[in-house]
Amino acid sequence: MRLLDLLHPHLDGVTEVVDATGGGIPLGPYLHLPEGVRLRPSPPGDGEPVGDGRLALLSYGPDPGRHGDEDAYLAALRRMRPGGKGLIVFGHPGAELPYHRLLDSLVAQRCQVLRAAGLDYLHLYGGAVFTCTESLLPLLDPAGRPVPGGDATALRLAGEYVLAEFVSRAERARLLELERRHEEDGRVLESLRDGTDGERTGAVTRERDRLAAELRRARERIGVLEARITMLQGSTSLRVGQALVSAARSPLRGSKRLPGELYGMWRGRGKGGRPSPARPGGPATGAAAQAGGADPAADGHLHLAHRAFTAGPRDRLVVAGVLDAATAADFGHDAVVNRALPHDARQVAERTDPDVLVVQLSACLSGPWAHTGTGAAPDLDRRLAELLATAHALGRTAVLWRDAPASVAPGLAPFPWDAVLDGDTGVQPARLDPAAVDRAGLREIFVSRATRVRLSELARIAGAPDPLDARRVAVLSAPRDDAEISRLVAQVMAQRHRPAEVLVPTPGPAYAELTAGGVTVRAAADGPGAPWIADWSDLAEERSAVHLLDLMCAQECSGADAVAFSAHTAGFVPHVNGFRPALVRGTLWPSPEAGRLFTIRPEEVR
Repeated sequence: MRLLDLLHPHLDGVTEVVDATGGGIPLGPYLHLPEGVRLRPSPPGDGEPVGDGRLALLSYGPDPGRHGDEDAYLAALRRMRPGGKGLIVFGHPGAELPYHRLLDSLVAQRCQVLRAAGLDYLHLYGGAVFTCTESLLPLLDPAGRPVPGGDATALRLAGEYVLAEFVSRAERARLLELERRHEEDGRVLESLRDGTDGERTGAVTRERDRLAAELRRARERIGVLEARITMLQGSTSLRVGQALVSAARSPLRGSKRLPGELYGMWRGRGKGGRPSPARPGGPATGAAAQAGGADPAADGHLHLAHRAFTAGPRDRLVVAGVLDAATAADFGHDAVVNRALPHDARQVAERTDPDVLVVQLSACLSGPWAHTGTGAAPDLDRRLAELLATAHALGRTAVLWRDAPASVAPGLAPFPWDAVLDGDTGVQPARLDPAAVDRAGLREIFVSRATRVRLSELARIAGAPDPLDARRVAVLSAPRDDAEISRLVAQVMAQRHRPAEVLVPTPGPAYAELTAGGVTVRAAADGPGAPWIADWSDLAEERSAVHLLDLMCAQECSGADAVAFSAHTAGFVPHVNGFRPALVRGTLWPSPEAGRLFTIRPEEVR
């Protein structure tokens, strides 16, 4: 809720708003007062009463420099007179607001709270409207309708006081218990990481590290021996010896083939020792096949040729892990994905430098990792344990993504996961047809069920670039007067998909409410910092709260470079048809003709 939505319904009879906040947060640009109501600052020490026709603006919060100190708040309350109104804004989050202290001071000045609501700003979390009265006023229900007065109001107040205290007491107890458990879990986890939980854990950790080091050294020795064997199998001395032995075993046939085989070896002497193809059925066929058809990836690194690799600043989430093909393809729209297979899992973790290692539970039920965690494939369990050990040695986060019941692979639970995510891996909008899915369904998928949203949870766990940054929008507008500025602020603050930036010719204090709402206000000459630009040049146009949301839904489904509204067509169209894009990729601004344009129908004519 915006501050004006809380304030304006209570401005009846008010002609002057007295700003007694102390100026820590200038609230004037937030109010958008109607004609006939003026804003007057109240300097420190001002003792003028606030009575009929006046409304006091106060603030209360934990930061005295921003919200003012409690003494100034109490001094402003002492100026209230019957008929005067007040609006107090809170710098405390709702669950942390010391409302009992507020009530004590309000009741002492015979002030009754009429309405309280949360505010959608970064540093102001809520607000309340009150009035100074000599008699009890009717309450308002959640819809804003007055509750019948008289005894009904008093009975409601008494009952709500007792029940609210009962509920809040239980919630506070539950919160304290959760905080206690969280602190205990943190201490246990820290002790496990520090190795201070006793000799047993330390001994187990040391033994695990020793075994892992021995296993690594043994594999390295095996790799060296395999390379030597391959070299020996391709040597001329061995092949000559094999030919002589074969001829000696079968003098009648072997002696006839021997000169030809030796001549072929002589012909290939200048080709790096590579053997010439032996004739089928010959005695050297096995050795020649092993030498000539040797796997060039004998060192286990061939898989790197098939993995994504980029050089430059990392601005995308990099994921490695055990994933099925469909999930890897969906994740690949918004992240760099490297699938780990049983034969190359450790190399993938070491060589691709992922932000996070993900093991998808459903991928352990079929495919290359089938039966992992079920007890039926101990070799795969061992390889998965090695993969997790490698990830932890590299300082990477290991996440188990439980998109299937945990009971189908109970053996995965004991592994040392850093985090566990429950739920499916999301819906990829690129697989959807905007014309086949209802608009409300698309919005729900975009906001809470899209693959990009799921990956954002993963990125927060790993401390990696957030895939949702690709949805940031910069609104480009040029308001000419205060009325158009107010209209721009109202439309932007109402958006369900709120833009990251607003680009205007001259930023100033008039846009303070946007800044408080988490929207960066920049000069249009500086250019956008967001990947998408929304054209907001016509401020007379009515834009609903889902204007940007529908545009971004259409873009993610279509993959287009620009999106426009059209009452007659829906789909890809050429720009020469005269459509004015409402959303354009930032790299194509201000000439979007080079990109693909996708049109959607406005909701009212769809």
